[in-house]
Amino acid sequence: MGFDLDLTLADTRAAIGAVYAALAAETGVPIDVEAVVARIGPPLEVELAYWFPPSEVPAMADRYRAIYPDVAVPATGLMPGAVEAVDAVRARGGRVIVVSGKNQADTERTVRFLGLAVDEVVGGLFGADKGVALRRYGAGAYVGDHTGDVDAARAAAATAVGVATGAFDAAALTAYGADVVLPDLLAFPGWLAGFGDGAGNGAGDGSARVSGELSGDGSAA
Repeated sequence: MGFDLDLTLADTRAAIGAVYAALAAETGVPIDVEAVVARIGPPLEVELAYWFPPSEVPAMADRYRAIYPDVAVPATGLMPGAVEAVDAVRARGGRVIVVSGKNQADTERTVRFLGLAVDEVVGGLFGADKGVALRRYGAGAYVGDHTGDVDAARAAAATAVGVATGAFDAAALTAYGADVVLPDLLAFPGWLAGFGDGAGNGAGDGSARVSGELSGDGSAA
């Protein structure tokens, strides 16, 4: 079973907002942090392009990633039902794969900080590109809050499970083509109970095993 990270398993709204506030303070560029938080999901460079000219985006991305571990990771929390969702997969003999648009290092840091018992962690992929990792690990379904996560599931021929905990509400995720839409992860164990004959093969050992990026660093905020 694959899961997205930001606004699916991890509540990174305050965390990401704090990094953009720090960038604004350092550069003097007025950044609307509320607007940034409302768009969490796409690659980091996409968001930075709203605030900085193209020539400055690479340097700002580097600075963002330098700030993130100390500022954002400690400010990150669990989304409601995240632990229960992971535990539900493992209780059925499944493996849990986190596939995120966030860069590999910060995806690893976040998963470890939250203490999530997952089997594989892959960062630096967004949208349909996530399908590479999902296929590699044989994910039967992918759970995410963004329309790009529906694209990810489609690319992997997996069931697209939307959770209406991010920028897209249930109607938007349904209209985009999610196979299943849940209000949040609190509803996930109940749905999983009726999903096929399980969620993958092998329960693993409960520890995160990190996998390197599969196609560059299209890192989200």
